[in-house]
Amino acid sequence: MGRRARDRRRQQQRQERGGDSGGGGGGDQAGWAGGYPEIVKENELFERYYRELGIVPDGEWGDFMAALREPLPATLRITGYRSHAREILHCLKEKYFKELEDLEVDGQKVEMPQSLSWYPEELAWHTNLSRKILRKSPQLEKFHQFLVSETECGNISRQEAVSMIPPLLLNVNPHHKILDMCAAPGSKTAQLIEMLHADMNDPFPKGFVIANDVDNKRCYLLVHQAKRLNSPCIMVVNHDASSIPNLQIDVDGRKEVLFYDRILCDVPCSGDGTMRKNIDVWKKWTTQNSLQLHGLQLRIATRGVEQLAEGGRMVYSTCSLNPIENEAVIASLLEKSQGALELADVSSELPGLKRMPGITKWKVMLKDGQWLEEWKDVPSNRQTQIRPTMFPVKDEEKLKSMNLERCLRILPHHQNTGGFFVAVLIKKSTMPWNKRQPKVHQKLLQRTGDAEVTAANSDNGSERITEEPTLDENEESKKKQELQNSNTEQSKKEGVCGPPPSKKMKLFGFKEDPFVFLPEDDPLFLPIQEFYALDPSFPKMNLLTRTQEGKKRQLYMVSKELRNVLLNNSEKMKVINTGIKVWSRNSDGEQFGCAFRLAQEGIYTLYPFIHARIINVCIEDVKILLTQENPFLSKFSSETQKKVKDMAMGSIVLKYDPDPAKPDDLQCPILLCGWQGKTSLRAFVPRNERLHYLRMMGVEVFKAKRKDEESESKKDEELESKTEEEVQHRLAQTEEGMDVEDKEHDLVTKMEAEIGEESSHSPVENSAMEVENKIEDLDQSGKNANSHVIPESKDTDRSIVKD
Repeated sequence: MGRRARDRRRQQQRQERGGDSGGGGGGDQAGWAGGYPEIVKENELFERYYRELGIVPDGEWGDFMAALREPLPATLRITGYRSHAREILHCLKEKYFKELEDLEVDGQKVEMPQSLSWYPEELAWHTNLSRKILRKSPQLEKFHQFLVSETECGNISRQEAVSMIPPLLLNVNPHHKILDMCAAPGSKTAQLIEMLHADMNDPFPKGFVIANDVDNKRCYLLVHQAKRLNSPCIMVVNHDASSIPNLQIDVDGRKEVLFYDRILCDVPCSGDGTMRKNIDVWKKWTTQNSLQLHGLQLRIATRGVEQLAEGGRMVYSTCSLNPIENEAVIASLLEKSQGALELADVSSELPGLKRMPGITKWKVMLKDGQWLEEWKDVPSNRQTQIRPTMFPVKDEEKLKSMNLERCLRILPHHQNTGGFFVAVLIKKSTMPWNKRQPKVHQKLLQRTGDAEVTAANSDNGSERITEEPTLDENEESKKKQELQNSNTEQSKKEGVCGPPPSKKMKLFGFKEDPFVFLPEDDPLFLPIQEFYALDPSFPKMNLLTRTQEGKKRQLYMVSKELRNVLLNNSEKMKVINTGIKVWSRNSDGEQFGCAFRLAQEGIYTLYPFIHARIINVCIEDVKILLTQENPFLSKFSSETQKKVKDMAMGSIVLKYDPDPAKPDDLQCPILLCGWQGKTSLRAFVPRNERLHYLRMMGVEVFKAKRKDEESESKKDEELESKTEEEVQHRLAQTEEGMDVEDKEHDLVTKMEAEIGEESSHSPVENSAMEVENKIEDLDQSGKNANSHVIPESKDTDRSIVKD
């Protein structure tokens, strides 16, 4: 209510301003009320450039330009690794899509959403409903609210269709080590995480995703996206992709360089394929944009193939149609690889996707419109901006061996999408400039040798790794440095560019809290192990905290492979975030037998190892738990009451198993974190996750939301000046302590404006901390909160997230 009131007030102010100025662009401009002039979707240089290059088939130019001038359809993707993805799809098709049948908005019939024919298992859909209609139409309000809420839960990703292609062409398996070089805002990263968790029975797949971005602020947007998927196999780092450091891992006591099985190289680009969404490109487009980005794109791609394992696959992609940013980069990479790389033939992959082959001939246009066909034609005063790698290869035999036609170019008018380019590279052997570099094989001897591992069993229980080079190594490194200096001086005299001097890594943005792993004998863990009867196979060495001093408020968990990466690269890598929260300290928990309660964020990861404090509940019990604040035990089924009767107070797991004999009931399992009091039972579940489960069970939550909004409209008006993000930030500070969310939530609002791509906001377990401090008093007095339908968050506008 508060947000909508603000929107109405802003719209009135814009209309008033438009009236004072004589109407600006006119009152008949739909979607541009308030006198703002409509951007003219014309660019003569753009048309001349692409007509001459011939990237559009003969006879299709009119359709191509017409499609670019039309708004981009909204697209959504159902997250594929969740066990209830099928239930969400069923809910969409049988409930929300059916309600759109025969619906008219502003006198026009609403088109039914259609599944993307090339996306597997009908898990991606697009609709021609504009964002304005989707947000403002009363008839579509339920559908819009469903999209917003499910996006916040991580069950739906609102992502541009062409952005979904690169992860699919990576062919990810759960054991793959993956690097996403330019990952923010994170839609493609989310796809990669889903693919790692294809087998839901394995909470810790052997693979992992390292998601990198050069922009520190965008890294927190990336964290925000990735955290919705609750994976212990994701790490967000902050580096320049063109010089991202080599990482090392421990392999059977030896330090070896980490090479990635899959690399996603979605480089910064001019973005002329996004004209349908980012209409500013129409007036800002020049050929200069591509010329300035070509060098950076080539450096990033080169760094990517250097870190790719032999036999590995790298996908290079841009949202640009320009061959200077696309084929020219790939051709240059293939040429200098000397056969170490090859373009993969993916023509049989993603059947149903219409694509154009890569081109082999192109020209370079200067800013003033002058064409250049060869490097020798470049004026001497332009040779610093125009580089030889921008031109096509002249040797016909070499050009043919590159197979540039295996690249993919997606044109907007073929399937009503944005423009896009993709190339899939396979690494056959070591890059020629890396062949002389020896592999790193340093013994990790814990008693004697090159590296000494010390576990500091102090109050903070931290584990640190220190490497102490021997005297011989110090002398050897000095000799190498002297030799390098002399070589550099000699190179300068001869006019030859030597290797660049090593630079100390510069860290910008927030100073991150440390990642401190619990030592094996940490006394903190024993009460947790006993209270929840954890399986002996539980990987307790993978638990970490974000503080070195004082009480540990949160316990996080990463996979064994990411632990290996963290411990061996703490000095050369700026880690923004990793791990999922599995336990959270309860201020009065000691008296219940354990100081830590379970966190909903990590329950699906923890559950396979928990053998105590599990209560199986029926679907009616689940509805009570999700719709009432702190219900009495007497409200639950007799079976549930019997199970709870002899169980001690404290944190519990509430499990629902579907009954195949009742096909009309929810047919996917549910795990909820809860708390058992003396006379009550409650669930500690984020608000939007509650609403998600209720929708899946057929409970109407929209009407409840409307009633709640009306009853609290006065409060909304009083709090108008405080955004939802500010409130969530304050709650995060209270609950998370040393968590990255303290920095993340206050950045999201700014990031949406700066980047032009909004992301959904992950829920914070608001109810949990509010009740924890009061629950003992409630139980002792025997007074419980009145039953009520859980309120939904204030309606907030969310744009499609576009990578």
